[in-house]
Amino acid sequence: DETAVSIIQDNGTKPPKILANIVSSQEEVHKKFGGVVPELAARSHLEKIEIITKKALIKSKVKLEDVDAISATAGPGLIVCLSVGFNFAKSLSLTLKKPLIAVNHLEGHALSPMFQNHIKYPYLLLLISGGHSQYLIVNGLGKYKRIGTTIDDALGEAFDKTAKMLGLPYPGGPHVAKLAEQGDPARFDFPRPMVKQGGLDFSFSGLKTHTLTTVRACEAGGMLSDTDKADIARAFETAVVDTLVIKCRRALKQENLRRLVMAGGVSANVRLRAALETKLGKEGAQVFYPAPKLCTDNGAMIAYAGALRLAAGEADGSDAEVRPRWSMTELRAPKAK
Repeated sequence: DETAVSIIQDNGTKPPKILANIVSSQEEVHKKFGGVVPELAARSHLEKIEIITKKALIKSKVKLEDVDAISATAGPGLIVCLSVGFNFAKSLSLTLKKPLIAVNHLEGHALSPMFQNHIKYPYLLLLISGGHSQYLIVNGLGKYKRIGTTIDDALGEAFDKTAKMLGLPYPGGPHVAKLAEQGDPARFDFPRPMVKQGGLDFSFSGLKTHTLTTVRACEAGGMLSDTDKADIARAFETAVVDTLVIKCRRALKQENLRRLVMAGGVSANVRLRAALETKLGKEGAQVFYPAPKLCTDNGAMIAYAGALRLAAGEADGSDAEVRPRWSMTELRAPKAK
């Protein structure tokens, strides 16, 4: 639900320089529905994509004909939304006779922390967003092995549903986190899902149900007060943070790794970042994550993923299509030149 265009410049051995990174959010369009409406999203993309592209070119001071290549998200995601951006990119590629790179949206997230950090392979990736919650081992570009995933709701979705229970706007994550700052950490003790069973899979449906039960119990005495809302938000966020710390520690130990990369919209959560840095840092692990503006969907991460694959000799033809379902484990490392 973001229309985004970025222009980046190769910076030698250092991370590329972001010359422009324009993001137009559709938050206001979807807020009253409590989630993304595909038809409205696609219409908004159509209305904005050319305008956003022009803004990016003006800000970067780059002429369109001087761009070396064009990368665009080809999946995973809603087909009506993917098609708008990818077909626009394909048209530019054909008109300008420039290479086109079809990028996996999740690979973009996985690489996004590298704008600020030099991260050596291999590393453990915790990918947490509105549609995905999973652990992957990253051994290099295109070398991904999934070792854990959600068996029900993605974490971002659980935040959105909790926000809705508390009467907070969409998207829920930032609003729940802000409200949690005012909450009493000692009032409610929510369960830490699937931490005792072993393994690295997630489940947030039980935590969501416990949140709803707590909301209804508070409402039994009258209207849900602002204090109730803040305390519930704090309990929910604390349960999530504790669960992820336990799982991350388990995953690092299991895979004998010392580097954790966290990416996706939920990786912007300040309390989660602090807890992982503090608790995993004591065990000698390094924790990396993107700048806040690069946590949610953006063009810069797609441009970077495309630039890396272009440098490795990859490009897609005009017959390339979007892929609504496209796991990172289906990707392959570029062939050696």
